[in-house]
Amino acid sequence: MTKTISLTLKVWRQKSGNASGKFVTYQVPTVDVNASFLEMLDVLNEQLLLKGEDPIAFDHDCREGICGMCGAVVNGQPHGPQRKTTMCQLHMRQFQDGDTITIEPYRARALPVLRDLVVDRSAFDRVVQSGGYVSVKTGQAPDANAILIPKQDADLAMDAAQCIGCAACVAACPNASAMLFVSAKVSHFALLPQGQPERQNRVLEMLATMDRERFGNCSNEYQCGAACPKGISVSNIARMNRDYLSSKMRLS
Repeated sequence: MTKTISLTLKVWRQKSGNASGKFVTYQVPTVDVNASFLEMLDVLNEQLLLKGEDPIAFDHDCREGICGMCGAVVNGQPHGPQRKTTMCQLHMRQFQDGDTITIEPYRARALPVLRDLVVDRSAFDRVVQSGGYVSVKTGQAPDANAILIPKQDADLAMDAAQCIGCAACVAACPNASAMLFVSAKVSHFALLPQGQPERQNRVLEMLATMDRERFGNCSNEYQCGAACPKGISVSNIARMNRDYLSSKMRLS
């Protein structure tokens, strides 16, 4: 027999970025503990549609913890209470019968609310466009073992490349900083030979774009690393800071 629980949801509702928002309380009496958090919201939306009410808007795509589209603050924690887990992979067995769950969008000046739980993450796209790429012409893809890379560097680069751009780090940071996201993108290239030709310009341009997008700066709170569903290390921020200072000195 499938176990179910009853929940009270306090959900942030906001019709548009220019409209004022408020928390609205909903009762969800029968929630399958094996359902994901987004499936639970699907059930609630079906109930709202049957009543002729507007469904709750929330971002999602793959629902496999890969795309980075989902994300909201659940009981004060980006993506919810389970460490290294995206909201789409958070399951309702993490909650107890009778719990009250508060759900709100990410709060950051650089991530404005579009509707309900949906925020505009296009600032991340502009940061990546400013330098998160390799533009050198390499011709056909070389064999995997053609360029020798120390295993430690390869492991660190792959760890940084896991960043899915979900913006949980920004939501968790008291300064709404995007330093963990940017440092992951910078480190991914800085640790590999293919990223060396543009290494100096990359870190300068991406950090300058981050500032223009009105993200805050890092004050070493470490909340970003705790909230990251992929476990991106804050050591990437230290690496990026070293790269930034070095590049600034060389190009000045």
